[in-house]
Amino acid sequence: MNTGSICTRDVAVCERQATVLEAAELMRAQHVGDLVVVETSGGRRVPVGMLTDRDIVLAIVAKQANPEKIFVNDVMSSPPALVDEGDDLWLAASRMRLHGVRRLPVVDAAGVLAGIVSLDDLFQAVSGLLSELCLVTGRQPHIEQENRA
Repeated sequence: MNTGSICTRDVAVCERQATVLEAAELMRAQHVGDLVVVETSGGRRVPVGMLTDRDIVLAIVAKQANPEKIFVNDVMSSPPALVDEGDDLWLAASRMRLHGVRRLPVVDAAGVLAGIVSLDDLFQAVSGLLSELCLVTGRQPHIEQENRA
């Protein structure tokens, strides 16, 4: 299993020139807590940063700054920690831990945004694997009984 197989392909994005207010409105409209900041060239979106609701709270709200006058580029985390579509889940989890993040943009071989993988996505994939492993131990006695009959 790799990050490309579990990531969300419909990613909420914004450009670095957007105001923080515009970004916050986009987060609200799309019901997300983060945006991948991209540069678009020839229809290809390349991740250049991440903006989270926490970034907005700490940089704007807590400092009583005007979100209409501050740009995403001034607040975003950059460069973003990334994973490739073919990277395994272990690498994604390690990268999240190393960078202290809960979401990673997923890129294709050309570095173009392909999706986003979250900690929740990893939990869901791991829990599915653990459930399957539990079934193995439960099924073993049944198979042994059939084979001895």
